[in-house]
Amino acid sequence: MFPEDRPRRLRRTETIRRMVRETRVFIDDLVYPLFIKEGKSIKEPIGAMPGQFRYSIDMIKEPLREVLDLGIPAVLLFGIPNKKDPLGREAYKKTGIVQKAIKTVKDIAPELAVITDVCMCEYTDHGHCGILTEKGEVSNDDTLEVIARIALSHADAGADIVAPSGMMDGGVGAIRDALDEGGFEHIPIMSYAIKYASAFYGPFREAADSSPAFGDRKGYQMDPANVREALREAVLDIEEGTDFLMVKPAMPYLDVLRVVSDEFDTPIAAYQVSGEYAMIKAAAANGWLDEDSVLMESVLSIKRAGADIIITYFAPKIARLIA
Repeated sequence: MFPEDRPRRLRRTETIRRMVRETRVFIDDLVYPLFIKEGKSIKEPIGAMPGQFRYSIDMIKEPLREVLDLGIPAVLLFGIPNKKDPLGREAYKKTGIVQKAIKTVKDIAPELAVITDVCMCEYTDHGHCGILTEKGEVSNDDTLEVIARIALSHADAGADIVAPSGMMDGGVGAIRDALDEGGFEHIPIMSYAIKYASAFYGPFREAADSSPAFGDRKGYQMDPANVREALREAVLDIEEGTDFLMVKPAMPYLDVLRVVSDEFDTPIAAYQVSGEYAMIKAAAANGWLDEDSVLMESVLSIKRAGADIIITYFAPKIARLIA
């Protein structure tokens, strides 16, 4: 018997557990990334990301209907062009793959929020996120004009949010100026403010055909060892006019997500990246863990660490499990 003055742990039925739960993941928290590829009748499996596909524009009705039916509020579009060049010119063409995809999404599902990735790595033949110097290094300042043009072309096509992911200094400011001058003052920016030079991006680079032809991206993405730098990066992007901050990847950087969330009132997005997705899928396929349980635990940890928005390839499955 317990003495009367001794505190007792709450004996929790499932109902009681739900009543006292401190953190909840909602369907409205989710964003689903989609890979859109030039061509027709394409639904191409991504080997390193089981269950994910590259779609041609004429085939995106299927995933969009699924997203709508499940109540997921937003998609994030990545484009895979047919042509690449050193300057990434296809990225800002009016007839570019993402620009055409935006219009198609808006025709099929006008209520969906369309977020677009603003970067050059999928469009350059060298796979880097900007214009290169003669020495093969990314020229930050020369890249700013290009990413501003990309963002403006996305807004003109109907994007609801533009998301610069290249980690160029001054990129948010250049985009904000271009959008404002172009009459798109109302279009928000979701900056990849805190994007680490991570090994967890491998499957994405296969999916988007965006691996660097040489070198790496450590010169313009963050050192995984740094946390204080994350705060400095966030401050810079806020001062330049970002409306959202993003931490990427998510689970390996939950401590960073917590610090950023505590420090800033700006809405915080976290990207559960391709490597996180692939690890869960591979372990589940081998019977080493229960996919549904681990998946929900992983996104709960991201939400608990401070994310307001979770970008994840698991979004449809999470929505079903929540429902």
